[in-house]
Amino acid sequence: MSMDQLYQELILDHARSPHRAGLREPYDVEVHHVNPTCGDEITLRVRLAGDRVEDVSYESAGCSISVAGASVMADEVTSATVDGAMQRYAAVLDVLQGRADADPERDGDVAAFAGVRRFPARVKCALLGWAAMRDAVSQAVAAAGDNGSATDDSATDDSATDDSATDDRERS
Repeated sequence: MSMDQLYQELILDHARSPHRAGLREPYDVEVHHVNPTCGDEITLRVRLAGDRVEDVSYESAGCSISVAGASVMADEVTSATVDGAMQRYAAVLDVLQGRADADPERDGDVAAFAGVRRFPARVKCALLGWAAMRDAVSQAVAAAGDNGSATDDSATDDSATDDSATDDRERS
């Protein structure tokens, strides 16, 4: 079996049985992101414990790449530090946009998505969960700074799109 076939199977496994799926309580922030290009959607909740991402839960609807991307993201950032989660987001972005080669030893399951970069429209599918996580963690950190803790369950973002939550690197 080739590496491409193994990676395709890994993506399909995550899509069929997404890890950490289902919205859980308690949470600090909930966000909703939509990829307007294809209609993929994710509602994501994050809970922080100090400087750690204690829990990520989500409901995702869309293509297998989008669902699998959210599943891998949840595995990668749950229990990570906030800085570690944001650094991981940047590293995934670099791999998916071709600025870094995927290394299975360094990138784990994210390496399976490296082939997606050949299809620019699908990169947004793979990044949807990651963009939602970045948005939710940023909001939770801001709420913690404002309140002394990140426990405001009413902080939601029902704004439109993955595009609205992307930085300039993602738009290129």
